[in-house]
Amino acid sequence: MNKNIIIASLISASILFNGCGGSDDNVYVPPVVPSPSLITLFLIDKNGFSLAGVPYKCESMEFPEYTPNNGEFSFYAGENCSFDFLNFSGNYKNDPYAGDDIIYIVSDLNTGAGDIAFDCNSFGSGITYPDGSFDYNRNDACSFYF
Repeated sequence: MNKNIIIASLISASILFNGCGGSDDNVYVPPVVPSPSLITLFLIDKNGFSLAGVPYKCESMEFPEYTPNNGEFSFYAGENCSFDFLNFSGNYKNDPYAGDDIIYIVSDLNTGAGDIAFDCNSFGSGITYPDGSFDYNRNDACSFYF
């Protein structure tokens, strides 16, 4: 009789330690990585008109594009975008030349996109002003670090 009790106890213990089913509750579920958000800004001139036809290329783009009639350009957060300001006369804060082509980078609410770091081939480095304008030389090409 004691043998039967010992065998029954061993079988019961075996079932308790191993469980009844074959499911595994420790399945690895990879974390959900949010996709980067697309940001859209606009180029406008000193009169508030959109700048269409400005060539630009961001890091995620395979080929350069041109700003459409509304001056729109899009990029992903943290991306660098290069613009070619060919045929623009430039803008320099202390420049006595009154015919500067002042360009602003603005949101869809027409608020300036200030504090954006940039490098221009001819002008050098800087940060956009609070109104979204920036300094650059005639026919310059500039990279912005969004």
